[in-house]
Amino acid sequence: MYKLDLPIDLKEQAATERRRNHEQQRQSRIFNSKVRTIGVDVQSLNEQVHDHKLRMQRENQRHEAFASDMKRNDMIAELLQKRQEQDIRNLNSAMVEFRSLHQQPDAAREWDLNDPEAKKKDKPARVHDDDPRCGISSLQKFDGEDLNSKARQNLMQEQMREWTKKQKAERDLQNKRQTEADRLYDLHRREMDQRAVELTQAEMDCRRAINQSVKDYNKALADEKAVKEQLKTQQDLDDNFTEIVNNVNGDMLTENPDVAQSAFGPHRVITDRWKGMSPEEIEEVRRTQDLQRQENKRIKEEEDERNKEWDQQRLTDARAGILMDREQDRLRKALEKDQADENRRLSAEQRSHKDYLDNEVYTNKPTAQFFQQWNTSSR
Repeated sequence: MYKLDLPIDLKEQAATERRRNHEQQRQSRIFNSKVRTIGVDVQSLNEQVHDHKLRMQRENQRHEAFASDMKRNDMIAELLQKRQEQDIRNLNSAMVEFRSLHQQPDAAREWDLNDPEAKKKDKPARVHDDDPRCGISSLQKFDGEDLNSKARQNLMQEQMREWTKKQKAERDLQNKRQTEADRLYDLHRREMDQRAVELTQAEMDCRRAINQSVKDYNKALADEKAVKEQLKTQQDLDDNFTEIVNNVNGDMLTENPDVAQSAFGPHRVITDRWKGMSPEEIEEVRRTQDLQRQENKRIKEEEDERNKEWDQQRLTDARAGILMDREQDRLRKALEKDQADENRRLSAEQRSHKDYLDNEVYTNKPTAQFFQQWNTSSR
């Protein structure tokens, strides 16, 4: 006789219950896609935060070091910029002084062209508008040089004075603004100027001595250059007067037709001296143009004849192409019909083969119970 009322093993029951709970917790973690794919490692995150803080601390220290270097470099750059601006001001002042002393308008090379008293010193071009000296090739009478030119010039001078006044007013306003800007700039930089005043004063003394030496040397060079330019100007004036006399008495202004004759033959001329064709030459040109027109007419008629032949040939080729297209369409339709018959035959074979597989081969279809046995355990 078997004894069936054995006491329950509580330890075994507790172990079984523990395994069952562990299995349920494991299934809840594995079968829950959100918990499975999005896990959180707190220790790793704390280490990353600690590393990030250390990295940010090092980066801040690095930025502070760079910032201190930038401040020191900015201070040095401001001092160097001020020194450069002062040098530029000194150089500009010296240049203005040199120009005011050695580069006056009357010492220029083109002063004879810009001299306002040149017209008073020169010989009058004509006495009145019908002066016989004002011929075709005299080059003494141009548009705008009539007897009323003085009144017109007065009006132009009045207009120029008005423009000059406006430009002066604009320049004064600009100078005023620049002065105000310089004043504000000086007030802003006064503290830095005070720090570098001793070094600047010493440098200015040295530069003043150098500039004085350079000024003396340039003055000597300018005197020597002025003498040379005066001699050269006198020589240029003599050459220009000689050239003007030669041009006035030359063959170009006297319109001598013989000057256009080329040395390469009587049928060639010099273009910049040629005064035009003779009546015989004009008649010969017209005769040649008539012959060219007749030749062009004959060439055009031949071209029209060739075009007509080509058009006839294109019509013939077009008819032959149409016949060939019709033959190709007939062959294509026959091929399409044969292909359609073959496709219908293959379709019938595929349907019969599918019916055979569905009714004879694949007869044991899986039920819903077959698919429910999956994902029931975490192991």
